[in-house]
Amino acid sequence: MLKVILQLYPMMPAKDEAERAAKRPIARNSELYQEVLTGWSEIVKAADEMGMWGAATIEHHFHSEGYEVGPNPGVLNGYWAAITKNIRIGQMGYVMSANNPIRVAEETAILDHLTRGRFFVGFARGYQSRWVNVLGQHLGSRATRSPSTATRADIAVTDAARRSTQIEEDQANRGVFEQQVELVIRAWTQESIETTDGPWQVPYPHDKGIDDWPLALEGVTERLGAHGEVDANRVVRRISVVPAPYTKPHPPVFVMSLGSPESIAYCGSKGFVPVYVAGLRTAVRGGQAFDNAAKAAGRSYQWGQHQGVLRYTRFGKTMADARRAVLQYDAEITKNFYAPFWPPSLPRAADPVDNVLGARTYFIGSVDEVKAQFVEQWKILPAEYVVLIWHYAQQPKQATIDDMELFMKHVKPALDEMTRYNE
Repeated sequence: MLKVILQLYPMMPAKDEAERAAKRPIARNSELYQEVLTGWSEIVKAADEMGMWGAATIEHHFHSEGYEVGPNPGVLNGYWAAITKNIRIGQMGYVMSANNPIRVAEETAILDHLTRGRFFVGFARGYQSRWVNVLGQHLGSRATRSPSTATRADIAVTDAARRSTQIEEDQANRGVFEQQVELVIRAWTQESIETTDGPWQVPYPHDKGIDDWPLALEGVTERLGAHGEVDANRVVRRISVVPAPYTKPHPPVFVMSLGSPESIAYCGSKGFVPVYVAGLRTAVRGGQAFDNAAKAAGRSYQWGQHQGVLRYTRFGKTMADARRAVLQYDAEITKNFYAPFWPPSLPRAADPVDNVLGARTYFIGSVDEVKAQFVEQWKILPAEYVVLIWHYAQQPKQATIDDMELFMKHVKPALDEMTRYNE
């Protein structure tokens, strides 16, 4: 059966750009954020009652414009765990080029316990320079976008030296990302760890060890701590990250991808679930890269299994109604946020709705039209997961819930028939 994940950011609402400007910076409007947060929790509870597989948010910082206000997914996950019963809780995801991996391992292990295994973890590389470069400055990493998924900003760079620098920065970002994720996995699954890989020394300093830990000096850690944590001289040589996750060996791991073949192959080799934030053609290429890497690593999946696709939906009684909803809820964020980042295939049409739809990730129209669009794509790539985004709270709470209900009642059953490999 299809596994549906609700993904919300949220977007701080304004009736138009003039109101957003008048309230600048709208993301620091405490009263408005409180309203958004309250409605957000009600939407997650509704998703639980509808039988959605998961609910998630993102990690993004400093969004003064109010388009993606999501600086701490773990805190939200903990609250959602307390107010839901069956739905899985997670994030898409922790940006590992700007995080301490040991803190991420600790936080997510606790969240896994709070949910008693109703938890999943998402990781991302980080492409937004304003905040990744600030928070990741001590890790030797900068925000990048894979050269294989070039954006308008990349295409504008014609200087060969600068292009070479971009490639080097992307490789550095990827290297940090993979080292950080590996440290999280080790912290989850091993009784104790030590490393000098990447930007971390564990313990610190690694060559000397920690020679002034009182419990080691008194023999307590040697008797009661992790095996091998201290050496014969009572020097700390490894650290034990606690607690271990509730789920064994660890919670499911998802990785968001704009279609980078390197990231997708990485998921296949590690057994992670890639989520394609891309049109069908790119998603199919991603599925092929995933399957090849998974098979090389000794993993076997059916076509589409263990993979996800991200999509936006807009329902209306007619196509005209759906287009009006796109204009009201999606046009501004597309113009002012997505367009500067999105691949060059995103058009700059006179009609703002056509600009939105140019991303090839939107399915809009009547219920039957939206269902038909999903079915046609799932015939080609029957992904096990679909991550659905609505631009709450630009789209009001009840309108968001109404769309969720339409998808679960009318679209999901048709896709369940196409994803029976995971029953």
